[in-house]
Amino acid sequence: MSTANVIDARRAAGQAAFIGYLPVGFPDFDGSVRAARELAAAGADIIELGLPYSDPTMDGGTIQVAAQRALDGGFRVDDVFRAVEQVALTGVTVLVMTYYNPVFKRGVDRFAADLAQAGGAGLITPDLIPDEAGDWTAAAESYDLDRVFLVAPSSRDDRLARTAAASRGFVYAASTMGVTGERTTLDHRARQLVSRTRAAGAERVCVGIGVSTPTQARDVASYADGVIVGSALVRCLLDSDRDAGVKALRETAESLAAGAHG
Repeated sequence: MSTANVIDARRAAGQAAFIGYLPVGFPDFDGSVRAARELAAAGADIIELGLPYSDPTMDGGTIQVAAQRALDGGFRVDDVFRAVEQVALTGVTVLVMTYYNPVFKRGVDRFAADLAQAGGAGLITPDLIPDEAGDWTAAAESYDLDRVFLVAPSSRDDRLARTAAASRGFVYAASTMGVTGERTTLDHRARQLVSRTRAAGAERVCVGIGVSTPTQARDVASYADGVIVGSALVRCLLDSDRDAGVKALRETAESLAAGAHG
């Protein structure tokens, strides 16, 4: 099912979609696929598979550590497409979260073709703005892939409008300024940002950065179309041995899904 259809189905039921992030290659390739499958079984509507990168400007400490371990373990870009293919077999919708340099280095058209062939729904590109995304937009159109761009509380209204027009699937609203990571409270401006982004023309707006508890997920679900969680899931795998980590991930994901789904 496409990203838009997944979100729309939840919205029709008066719920928000639960979107979970995990990096490919952590704790190793097979372990990352196993974790993503558990995340799907726990109720994730959409899964973001992260492409580990050596200069993660938006990633907080938890995701940075996991990504570095993946790189140290021999991660290669081809692993992302293998992971997408295996996780998509569960029936869950799979997006890839990546900084743009690996896409550019591989070749934009080739990256898009490989992603589509693997069964991926599209890309989230946190460091790419629509004004500079001409090649990616063209490739995504050619291969019927979603383009998810980010907005932040500091985004001007004209920027919101350009991002809404350029995005397909949903617009990713960063709840607060800063890097990813768990927070005890969420910036009140997240609600305002969702409202402003919708007013600028976005059909679907999902909120990420800082969401880590079922209560926060439920709160975000009251005003957004999707709830995005990353660090709280990755931490489960960092803080425990493999089997215990997967069990903790399943339990955490189930509680977050329940919050997002109301």
